[in-house]
Amino acid sequence: MNEFDLLIVGAGPAGAYAAELLAQNGAKVALFNGQPKGKPKACGGGVTTKALKAWPQLLNAVGRTIYELDLYSPAGKRLHLQLEQPFAVYSRLAFDNYLRERAQRSGAAIFDEKVSVRKATSSGDGWILKNDNGVEWRGKILVGADGANSAVAKLLVGALPPSDMEVAFGYRAPLPERDSASTVVAFLPNWVGYAWAFPRPDHISFGIATTQDAFEHEPLDGLLWDFMVGYYQHPGGETVNFWKRDGTRDATLRDELRETAERYAARIPGLSAISWDRRKNSGDGWALLGDAAGFADPVTGEGIYYALRSAQLFAESYCGGEPHAYEKRWQEDFGAELRKAAQMRQRFYGNFWGAPFTERMIEFARGHRGVKSVLADLVAGEQGYVDLKKKLLKSALRPI
Repeated sequence: MNEFDLLIVGAGPAGAYAAELLAQNGAKVALFNGQPKGKPKACGGGVTTKALKAWPQLLNAVGRTIYELDLYSPAGKRLHLQLEQPFAVYSRLAFDNYLRERAQRSGAAIFDEKVSVRKATSSGDGWILKNDNGVEWRGKILVGADGANSAVAKLLVGALPPSDMEVAFGYRAPLPERDSASTVVAFLPNWVGYAWAFPRPDHISFGIATTQDAFEHEPLDGLLWDFMVGYYQHPGGETVNFWKRDGTRDATLRDELRETAERYAARIPGLSAISWDRRKNSGDGWALLGDAAGFADPVTGEGIYYALRSAQLFAESYCGGEPHAYEKRWQEDFGAELRKAAQMRQRFYGNFWGAPFTERMIEFARGHRGVKSVLADLVAGEQGYVDLKKKLLKSALRPI
C-alpha cells in the first residue's frame, strides 16, 4: 500500500504542482504536507503576470487580481503603474489548498503528516521515509519541495549559508474602511529591501523583505509599523512619507492595529552568484524544487513562479524518461536570470549618483514613459534581468 514511484516532501506550490503533473502521466505519487492544518505559509502571496499567463488555471483560486500598483521611493515619491495584464494576490492557505486539491484529483496520494527526513534511508531500490509512529513509505525518487529550510536539501546537498538567505516578516491586518485598498511596494530608507501592502479578499498582508545579513528585528519592525500606520492614514498621493510618525493619531491607530494584526515570518532563499555556480539540485534518485532548490529572485524574493516552473520542468523530465535532464533544463530555463539577479542585488539596493538607486529609478520613471514601461514589465515578471540594462538604456534614449 505504501509503495510509490516518487515521494514528494512539501505540499506547497512546487510539490503540489509536480504531484499533479506526475500523477496525470501515470506516476504513483505520495505528497507529504508537513504544515499544520489551517496554518498558511508566511508569504505576501503575490503571483506575477508571467505566472498567470503560463498557468491561467491559477485564476480559479480565490484571490484578488491587481491592475494597479503604487511604487514609493525611500523618500516617499510615488510611481503609479497601470498594468496591461494583472498579477494576483492570494491567501497562501487558499492558494496551496487549491493546488493540493488539483493534485489529489489527478491521483496523487496526500498525507497530512510530518515525516522524519533526517532518518530517511536509501538503497539501490530507492528511499524509505518514516513518521514518528514508524509507518513507512517507499519510493524510487525522493523530491524535496519543503521550503527554504528544506530538510531534504540539508540531507542531500547541505544547508544554505545565512548569506544566501533573506527574511520576510509581517502582519495580516484588516482592510481599511475606505472604498479601495491600494497595492503598495515602498523601498526602505537606509536599508536593503522593501515593504509591501497586498490587499486580499478579506484582509491586507503587510510585510518587509530584506537580506539575512541586514536583518535586525527591532528597527525593521519599527519601520514596518510606521509603514502600516502611514498606509491607513494616507490613501495615496504624489509623495507620502510612510516613515514619519504622527503623534496622538498615530498612537491610537497603532493600538487598534495591535489588537487585530496577526504576525508571521519566514526565510526565503537569496543565493549569491557564486552559489548559483556551485548549486546542484538533482542527482541519482533525488531532486529539489522551488525554495528548497533556492529558486527565488534574489532582488525581490519572489518565488512562486520558479516553484511552479521547476515542478513543471522536473515532471516533464521524469515523464519523458530522462529525470537527469532536469538539472540542465532548469539551468537553461531560468538559471541565468537568477544568477544575474544575484549579481544585481547589491547595486539595486546601493547608491547611484549620491542617492539610493531605487530613489533614482523611480524619479527617472516618473518623468520618462519608456523607463516606466520597462519597470512595469519588471514588476509583472515579464522583464528579466539579463537584458534589463539594455532595455532601460534603449528606453531612456527614446523621446519622452
